[in-house]
Amino acid sequence: MSVLYLLIGSLCAFALAYRYYAAFIAARVLQLDDRNIAPSVLCNDGQNYVPTNKWVVFGHHFAAIAGAGPLIGPVLAAQYGWGPGFFWILLGSVFAGCVHDMIILFASYRHEGQSLSVIAEKDVSKLTGAVTAVVILFIILVALAGLGVAVVNALFNNPWGVFSIGMTIPIAMAIGVYMFKIRPGAILSGSIAGVTLVCTAVFLGPYIADSAMAGWFTFDKKQMSILLPIYGFCAAAIPVWLLLAPRDYLSTFMKIGVVGALAIGLLFVNPTIKMPLLTDFIHGGGPIIPGPWWPYVFITIACGAISGFHSLIGSGTTPKMIERETEIPMISYGAMLTEAFVAMMALFAAVTLIPADYFAINTAAAVFKKLNMEVVDLPSLSKLVGLDVAHRPGGAISLAVGMAHIFSNIGEGLRHTMKYWFQFIIMFEALFILTTIDAGTRVARYILQDILGYVYKPLSRKDWIPGAVLTSALVSLAWGYMLYTGDVSSIWPMFGATNQTLSALALAIGTTIILRIGRKKVYALITLVPCVLITVTTLAAGYMNIQTYATKGQLLNLWLSVAIIALVLIIIADNIRVWLKLLRTDTPIGMNDDRKQIYCPIVPAGAPPDARP
Repeated sequence: MSVLYLLIGSLCAFALAYRYYAAFIAARVLQLDDRNIAPSVLCNDGQNYVPTNKWVVFGHHFAAIAGAGPLIGPVLAAQYGWGPGFFWILLGSVFAGCVHDMIILFASYRHEGQSLSVIAEKDVSKLTGAVTAVVILFIILVALAGLGVAVVNALFNNPWGVFSIGMTIPIAMAIGVYMFKIRPGAILSGSIAGVTLVCTAVFLGPYIADSAMAGWFTFDKKQMSILLPIYGFCAAAIPVWLLLAPRDYLSTFMKIGVVGALAIGLLFVNPTIKMPLLTDFIHGGGPIIPGPWWPYVFITIACGAISGFHSLIGSGTTPKMIERETEIPMISYGAMLTEAFVAMMALFAAVTLIPADYFAINTAAAVFKKLNMEVVDLPSLSKLVGLDVAHRPGGAISLAVGMAHIFSNIGEGLRHTMKYWFQFIIMFEALFILTTIDAGTRVARYILQDILGYVYKPLSRKDWIPGAVLTSALVSLAWGYMLYTGDVSSIWPMFGATNQTLSALALAIGTTIILRIGRKKVYALITLVPCVLITVTTLAAGYMNIQTYATKGQLLNLWLSVAIIALVLIIIADNIRVWLKLLRTDTPIGMNDDRKQIYCPIVPAGAPPDARP
């Protein structure tokens, strides 16, 4: 079957979903209204709360949520055939992931840009707020360390990649100063200059790698494991307009540009799908993912369809930058649809490879030998990219090979440039992940400040510089230590399950919010139905993980998984208690109706006690 049928069909479905479903949620369920003053305007401090153009916010939000999941997850899930991954990305993103992101961003906007744990405390209970904060902080630290491992593996002993990606930092800072200080609002000229400089850095990469300067950009794994947390600390501590927002915005051009180019390449090449609709591994026993398609397709694809990590961005940096409430659908629902499209492109790149070649890349040599398969194009592909790509599991290499193969087949002249496409896509993947690390570190800093604020009030203030520096350092040290020791690689499967469990938690809180503000209680079904599906799925995956850990004697992983599942069940049970109460009310109980005036989380001296967050 031609891949064009799936490509065009998914694009049409995404367009219809945004035009009608997102519009319905915005107008009927959430009743978005620009008369509600944005936190970025109400609490503008020039550091964290900064009114920002909607296209810059969209770029930042998309770059922050689009990590390794939409690139790697669908590639690995192709083990089960093209069907399970395709339909879950399509339906999961439209009816679960996009709704999840939109509801949480809306809730944080109405709560002055505060974190998910604070929202849970105010709209559910103090118990749910406290437990949510603990669960989120643990998950995000593990996520950052796990994503850091992927970046280290892509950039160690790789001066080309380190130079190209490293140069995006000073370029972003220069563009940030230009767009926010020198010529505020100069989006077009700033974008042109920034994208030109970033592309120049990528183009100069191979020349730097072959020059005497290569040693300046060559680092081993341990050195990279130190440099990444230092970068995370800087991104979390300095003003959002100076590095994080412009860097994420500029990197979005590369991300969407590469994915768009892949879509155009598919149109020109029109490859056929080599992978069957379903493989023999749908019931388990696969060489890449040992479990059955349910629940592991859902867990493996992760943020390509829905991710709890998105709720941290949607209640972290993004709501502090939006200028108007009606921009929420474009930034949240739109960015998630874009990420789903990225996941589709990654899936197509994988399933257009010959199955034997796909499995040869994504399995160890001993495992592949048991499959009794013979490679077809793999030797010639390895020769074209200048690297033996066989038996390099993890999904990144097969994605790069698949994408490079499609690009090189657009024309015969491009086939001999396949090694450049391959290296470029490897860096493209690393850039995808790195933008999630910087935003994630800042979000973790916000969450830690909320928690420590119970001990010492000034620490909860996001504009208090000593508190910002201290919490940024603590967060960076925590995930940096896990990254440096390498222990996080053993608990990555646990993160895969708990990350999706976090999305179930966020959907439960979202259901509570809709029951509070919705004109009709039935509107709560838009979050309740996916909440039930994700909860059952992730609990099943968590149970299977616990069995695996018990068999292997990994007691730390086992007890951590048990603790996370228990805490999340407490949160969902507490939400159900509130649901039953709200279902008996006749009129909406709007957000922040408990006081006459809304105050910022940045509380001025002398403010009344009820203004304290």
